[in-house]
Order: sequence, then structure tokens, then C-alpha cells
Amino acid sequence: MPAQPEPQPQVVAFACAPEWLEATVPLVGNGSGSDGAVPTKPALPRFSMVAYTGGPMRLAGWRHPVIVDLAGLKIPAQHRPIRLGHDASLGVGHTDRIAVEGGKLIAAGLVSRDTAAAREVVVSSKNGFPWQASIGASVEEHEFVREGQTVQVNGQAFAGPVNVVRRSTLGEISFVDLGADGNTSASVLGIHQSLPRSGDTAVPTPAADTATNTAAANATATTEKPATPPVQAAATDTGPTVADLRAAAAAETHRIAAIRTLCGKDHATIEAKAIGEGWDATRTELEVLRAARPTAPAVHVRDSGLTPSVLEAACVLAGKHSEPTTVCDEQALTAADKRFRGGISLQELLLEAAWANGATARTFKSDPRQILRAAFSGMGGVQAGLSTIDLGGILSNVANKFLLDGFNAVERVWRNVAAVGPVSDFKAITRYRLIGKDQYEKVAPGGEIKHGTLGEISYKNQADTYGLMLSIDRRDLINDDLGAITLVPRKLGRGAGLKINDVFWTVFLNHAAFFTVANKNLLTGADTALSIDGLTKAEQAFLEQVDPDGKPLGIMPAIVLAPPSLSAIGTQLFKSLELRETTANAKYPVANPHQGKFRVEISRYLSNPQYPGNSSKAWYLLADPNDLPVVEVVFLNGQEAPVIETAEADFATLGVQMRGYHDFGVALQEPRAGLKAKGEA
Repeated sequence: MPAQPEPQPQVVAFACAPEWLEATVPLVGNGSGSDGAVPTKPALPRFSMVAYTGGPMRLAGWRHPVIVDLAGLKIPAQHRPIRLGHDASLGVGHTDRIAVEGGKLIAAGLVSRDTAAAREVVVSSKNGFPWQASIGASVEEHEFVREGQTVQVNGQAFAGPVNVVRRSTLGEISFVDLGADGNTSASVLGIHQSLPRSGDTAVPTPAADTATNTAAANATATTEKPATPPVQAAATDTGPTVADLRAAAAAETHRIAAIRTLCGKDHATIEAKAIGEGWDATRTELEVLRAARPTAPAVHVRDSGLTPSVLEAACVLAGKHSEPTTVCDEQALTAADKRFRGGISLQELLLEAAWANGATARTFKSDPRQILRAAFSGMGGVQAGLSTIDLGGILSNVANKFLLDGFNAVERVWRNVAAVGPVSDFKAITRYRLIGKDQYEKVAPGGEIKHGTLGEISYKNQADTYGLMLSIDRRDLINDDLGAITLVPRKLGRGAGLKINDVFWTVFLNHAAFFTVANKNLLTGADTALSIDGLTKAEQAFLEQVDPDGKPLGIMPAIVLAPPSLSAIGTQLFKSLELRETTANAKYPVANPHQGKFRVEISRYLSNPQYPGNSSKAWYLLADPNDLPVVEVVFLNGQEAPVIETAEADFATLGVQMRGYHDFGVALQEPRAGLKAKGEA
């Protein structure tokens, strides 16, 4: 098994709204060279934002609202990256100031990246688009505040239920079009130009307000003044000339060609709208960039407190497992009970895993295929790489817990009367019994020890595979039926338990050639009914068994195996100190000579009419199977419990498939290890 990587910090993005965004230094010089001025590099636009207002946020993946405790937010450095939509490939700039002021996280900095994303931010701001912000942070410690309780965070009081992120580390801040902090409004002010593209010649833009001009003048390193545009002479309006019409037609042709180039084959709708509404190339490029960006929620959340063991515990609680504390860690059960209020729905389980693997769908019903695909196999990319939620593993673990719950709920008397052993494959095996020829021999002078033999008595056994497949189909998923992932494996476990009983008792009761008078292990007659006298007779017959050499067998009887009709008398013989016979002409024995001598096992299969050899009167006296078994059960590789496997259904089926299988074999072994009393003539 490959080494598991150490867990990485969980990345969480909290979306809020920037307060304002402004460009500062205007361009200097007109670039024409008519006044001898040398074009200067344009100053970079600046931004400033309220990145988080300190209140609760509704975030995907968190059951209850989330509040980031700004007192516990670590800011590693004043220079942090600024991105678009939390995408590392869509850089915008960097901060040069981050601070917590008045219970809010504020940030300011430069649009310093030469990227399409940076141009989109500036151009959209110029057009009046109200950008918002989202902080990306790693959650290191969080606290859940229960319903009915209150908590003081960021100078405010909040009522539960709510999650408080007590310790976190700021990673980056992103521009987003919709934030999660609904209490923060955003305004965009003072944008006068777009970022120049690489290689463009600087073109001056007149200032829009005095404040911006003043800031530009203070920040500009040169004292050169912008050249005054030449004065145009007034002309008599005689209508457009042929040259004007040609120029206009050429400009329109160039505009349409630029739009078609930008839209290509993938954005026909944008192309038609841009041509029809007279968009220029800049606006068209902006719309294409927006359309090409992958759709994603404004926040990307990973809850460090949500682990596979917690999800498993939530499923165990929701499925009403008979003994949850025996199959789940107590800490996981407590965490699951707090987070999911004692249970979890099927769709909620799928969504938790899908979100951890990078899915963007907000509900299961919005895109079931995407949720299933992400939940089981991940979506690739960074989010999937950070995921620690393996739904396939969780479902398999939960299914096995309920599989065993169902398996153990079925009668297991066979386990108490049979020997159990492993086999390594499905080939027939031979078992040798050390009966006779196994006594030590006297060692002659010189120290030579004689070789013993395994003898000629051997028995065969062989494992086979038994299995069944069940599906959780689309209806179960849409109906949000959590019982499907608990009931189905419990049913598979019960089916496995019933099958091994069916095979075992079919083999055991098919014993016409096994329990015979010739083998001295069959008693018949009215005096063989289960009673003090009948048990005494059976015990005597068992103890008189001999090995192939005619010597005492040396094995003691230990078990009385009987049908339900003999359960009461069997229990009396085992537990009662005395039994009184009250018939008219009978003796009156008081002491029970068999009290505590033979363990009683009751099986309903012994008298069931569906099994040949059944009887409601016959009973058996058996040796301890560890000493000498009358019957043996073998399991492949010693795996006594059935195995269950879970996977997403094939292409033709929308759902989840579960299959259970069990590899075992049953065979009668040593006739001397048991005795049958018919209980009647």
C-alpha cells in the first residue's frame, strides 16, 4: 500500500464585497511626439476593498452559517495575491495593505498583473460593474455554537446554530461578481482607463475629477504637461462625402471582423448580439472572457472538521445501527450528532463528497450526474487534489457495518457446533483426523523416536462463491432515501446469513449414511426422547465410542443440539438442579445428574419441513468442535463475514450498485464426534 500523504490545510473562501476601486495616476503625454514629450509608462490602477464585514455567511458545504473570527485570522504578509474567482491562473494584482479595522477586514493594493483577468476587472469597473470580494483562507480551528446559545465575535453577538472559525490563515483575496457577505454593499469610483496591453502605445486620457487629478499630479515623477489637442476649424455642414461613407463602411467592416475573430466558433450568440447592438472589440472581448470562465460558486469551502469517519458515523446513526458504539469511534459519533442532528440524508452525503471533490452544483437535483461523478471519482484539478472525502470508501465501510449487522441478526447456531477453518483457493481440500496411531511410543535406548502417520481417515471440503447484487436507483436518490445505503447492505448481510444457514443445515441433515447403527452413533426407540434417561443413554453410547484400534476415543461430549420443540426440556436438563417425575407409577428422582454438563444449542432448521431429514423429536449429542468436529465450515482466506462492494452504476443506470458475496464450503467430518438420538421408535 502506498504511503498516505500528510493532510494539507483546508482551503476556504469567504466572499464579501469591496467598498471601492479606483485608478490613480493618469497618463502623461499624448504619445504623438508633437511637443517633444516622451510617452511615460501609465501608473497602475489601485483598488481598495472591505474584504469581510465580520458577519455570518452562508457557505456551500457548511450546514450552518460561518463567521470568521478576525482576531484569530493570521495575515502572513502585507503582499498577498489578488485573483479573479479564486483561480490561480486568473491573476489580477497584489495588496500592499491589509488590516482589521472596526471589526472589518480591509485591503488595498495595485492591479499589477498583465492578464486578461486584470483587464476585465478594470474595464468592468470603468463600465460601472459592482465587483465584490472573497477571501481565501485555511481553516485551522472552528467551533460550533448550538441552537439557543450566543457567541461574541468581531464585536458583535450572534445566535446559534453557527460555526465560528477561531483560527485561520489568509491566503488570497479574489474579485467575484457575487459575494457571500450580504451585509456589505459595494461601490466603484474613479475608473478612467483600462490597463494597457503589452506593447500598446500610451494614449492620454483626460482626468474626470479634481481629486483624481490631484492624486495623479502628486504621484507622477515627471513635470511634463500633457500636450494641448489641436483646435479643429469649424466647417460648413454639407453632408457626408463619399470619402466619409467609405471610411464609415471600412470601420464597420473592421468592427465586425474583430468581433468575429474574438468570438470564434464557440460564442455565436455573443457574436450576433455584439454586431446587432454595435459593441466595440473591447466590450466583446470582456463578454467572451466572462463566458469562457468556468461557472463556479462564489465560494469554495472545505470543512476541516468534516472527516470520512464523521460521515460514516452520521450514516450509522441515521440507519439506526443496533450497536453504533461497536462500529464507530465515540468521538466521531459525537461530532456527527452535533453536525447532522443525529442523522444525514442520502443527498446530503453525496453533496458533501462531491463538493469536497470540486463539484459546483449547489443541489443534487440540479445535476445528479455531476454530483455522482464528482462524489465517486473526483472532478480533477486543485479541489479534487485536496479532497480527503472518498465516497466509495465511506459507502463501503458503512455498507459493511450494516452488512454485518444483518448477517449477525440471523441464527448462527452453526458457528457453535461446527469447526471453522481457512482455505486459500477453491480447490477441494483433504482433512486428516488424528484418531488412532497417534499414541506416543516408548523411546528405545539410543534415543530413536519412531515416525507416526496421519492414518487413513480423511475428509473432503471445498469453498464455493455465493453472491447477490442490488442497486440504489435514481428514484432512491431523488427521493433522498438514506435507507437505501443502510437497508440494502443490511438486506445483503441477512441474505448471506440465510444462505450459509441453508447450505449448512442441508449438509448436516443429509446424514442418512453418517449417523447409522453401524457407526454406533444412532439411537432409536421411545426411550431415546430427550429426558434424564434419554440423555444418560446417549452419554453412555458416546463415551463407549472407540478409535480405529478399538481403544477409547478419549473425547467428551459437550453440546446438546435440539429443535425448538425440545428447547424447554433441554434448558431444564442444563440448568435445573432437580427434576421431579410425577406420573402414577414412576420413580421420583430429585437430583439432575446432567445439570451444567452439556451446553444446549437450539436450531429451528432441525425441524423445518423444507429440509430433508428434519424432525421435531430427534436431537444430537456432539463433541466440542475444537476437539473433534462432526461438521466443518471453511472460508476463503479465513474471511468469515461476507464482502460488500459499492460502485457507481454503469452508463445505462443512474444510481449506485452494491454487490455482496461470500466464499465458503460445508462438509460432514468425523462420525465419532457426534451421536443422534431419534427420540422415538
